[in-house]
Amino acid sequence: MIIHKAVRYRLETTQEQENLLARAVGCVRFVWNRALSVQKSYLDHQCGTLNYARLCDLLTSWRNTEAFGFLAESPSMPQQQTLKNLTRALKDAFDRKSAKQFPKFKKKFVHDSMRYPEPDHIRFDLKPMDQDGRKVLPKIFLPKIGWVKFRKSCTIGGEIRNVTVSRSGGHWYVAIQIEKTVADPVHPATSAVGGDRNVPANILALSDGTIFQPITVYRDMQKKLACEQKKLAHKVKFSANWKKQKAKITRLLQRVVELRRTVLHQISTIISKNHAVVVLEDLKVQHMTASATGTVDQPGRNFRQKSCLHKSILNQGWGMLKRMLGYKLQCSGGMLLLVNPARTSQACAACGAINAGNRKATVFRCLHCGHEAHADVNAAQNILARGLATPYGVASTAGLAGVVCSPE
Repeated sequence: MIIHKAVRYRLETTQEQENLLARAVGCVRFVWNRALSVQKSYLDHQCGTLNYARLCDLLTSWRNTEAFGFLAESPSMPQQQTLKNLTRALKDAFDRKSAKQFPKFKKKFVHDSMRYPEPDHIRFDLKPMDQDGRKVLPKIFLPKIGWVKFRKSCTIGGEIRNVTVSRSGGHWYVAIQIEKTVADPVHPATSAVGGDRNVPANILALSDGTIFQPITVYRDMQKKLACEQKKLAHKVKFSANWKKQKAKITRLLQRVVELRRTVLHQISTIISKNHAVVVLEDLKVQHMTASATGTVDQPGRNFRQKSCLHKSILNQGWGMLKRMLGYKLQCSGGMLLLVNPARTSQACAACGAINAGNRKATVFRCLHCGHEAHADVNAAQNILARGLATPYGVASTAGLAGVVCSPE
């Protein structure tokens, strides 16, 4: 089995290096926006789109002009990579089988990142001590940036394929994608379990009766965030104090994200280690959390109540939990199955009778046979039964979408 995974480290940058990185990701964003503008102009005049080779020719001409000469001061490989990403995004947008939307213009400070696709241009200095015998941080060499220190929290452990540098929460990170070949894993467990994702009582209930408590980190910090955002509203926009307050809010939000990810890693690790087969509902989280306000002609109903539900769903990280379970089970020799979620909460796990009145809040009481159980556990048992009745080859294809491990 060939395993593709990424290790992520935090960079310890100097002020000069931060300026160089900010300029580099700014050039990548500029290249994306300008190339997208050119492609839209061609489409508006019904002239098709430019391929990757012609976009690279445009990039070369931009880097050689006086107006856009600043592009030559930053590395060229990430700029070429963003043109390749744009070409792929346009191809997916025009593919009827793909559900992806037309690419959009990128905004400043939103998902700032750049990728070095050639690992030969990246070098490492992993010496633990300097010439005087003092401990030092390892370094990574990035073209046009120089040697940058980073916190090596784990070993790289594989052949490097590409390197991505990104900014998040006021810090710079480097993600190194690696590839390694391992023997086909065999999961130590033989059990199968179904899981029912729910809000707000719990995040996940298993068919064996295990219930994981909900993630409340955002709810716990909501008042503090509101207070800090109120302070931001009373400051002059883009002033020095405004920028400091904005950075403080960003750090709080980043802490919420990190704590949520930590809890989801803990839950997914426990489940993937103890069960070889996990069955979940095939929930369309993106559609479930779409805005319910509607239009002026057809306004939505109960959109305030729905917005609270959407916030709870996004706060629990349903999609992230599914992805984590998918790749962890695949890497350990297990399997993730996704099944149709229709009527799993209304059906009785004992007799199979379906009735909307069976479920009352957190208690399930079958009106046909009198079976009584926790409502979410009963739903998880129905999900497990439906998953075991589905051929593995059919269900696992959908369940392993986005998995980082792939068979050779």
